[in-house]
Amino acid sequence: MEKVMNIIKPKPNPQQQLRDWQRRLRQEGRNIERQIRDIQREEKTVQKAIRDAAKRNDMVSAKALAKEIVMSRRTVNRLYENKAQMNSISMHLGESVAIARTVGHLSKSAEVMKLVNDLMKAPDVAVTMQEFSKEMTKAGVIEEFVDDALDSVLDSEDMEEEIEEEVDKVLTAIAGETAAELPAAVRKERVKQSAQMEEEEAIAEGVDDEGELEEIRARLANVRS
Repeated sequence: MEKVMNIIKPKPNPQQQLRDWQRRLRQEGRNIERQIRDIQREEKTVQKAIRDAAKRNDMVSAKALAKEIVMSRRTVNRLYENKAQMNSISMHLGESVAIARTVGHLSKSAEVMKLVNDLMKAPDVAVTMQEFSKEMTKAGVIEEFVDDALDSVLDSEDMEEEIEEEVDKVLTAIAGETAAELPAAVRKERVKQSAQMEEEEAIAEGVDDEGELEEIRARLANVRS
C-alpha cells in the first residue's frame, strides 16, 4: 500500500524541494543560535562561580570551572562554523534554481556535497544532516556518501596542552583582579604535583642516596610554602 501511495503522491518540483530545504536550514540555524545564547548565558553563571572560588582560594574548583568555559567556548565556535556552512549550502542550492528551471531537475553540486559531508561529522547537527544527505542523494543533488574513516587523528596530548593554556588565560581574565596570584598558584600546584610524583617514584624505586631523596623533599617543601 505504501508503494502505491508513493506512486500516486506527486513528486515535488525542484523549486518546491529547494524551498523546503532552505526553510529547514534556516530553522536549524535558528536552533543553533538558541544553543549559542544558552551556552553564553550559562557562562556568566560559571564566571561568577570562578570568582567566588578564587576568593576562597579554592584552586581546584576554579580550574575545573575554567575548563568548562574553555570547552563551552569551543562548542560555540563550532556551532558558529556549522551555521556558516548551512548558510553556504542554502546559497549553493539557490544558485541551482536557474539550472533546474532549464533542465527540469536539480543538478549535482560538489560544493553542497562537501559541506553536507563535513556537517555529518559535526556532533551537534549530524542527525539532521544525515536526513538532508538521504534526501539530496535521492534528488540527485549529491552522491551517496561513503565514510572511508580516514579522518585525521588528533594528538590528544597536544590538544590537552592547548586546553590547559586556554584554561590559564580564562583564569587570568576572570579571576585576575580577585586573586592576582591565581595563574602563579596554578603553576605552583602543577610543580607541587610533579614534585610529589617524583618523591613517590624515588621511594618506590628504592633510592639509596639519602641526599638525593632529601633534595627532592626540599623542592616539595619549597613549593608547599
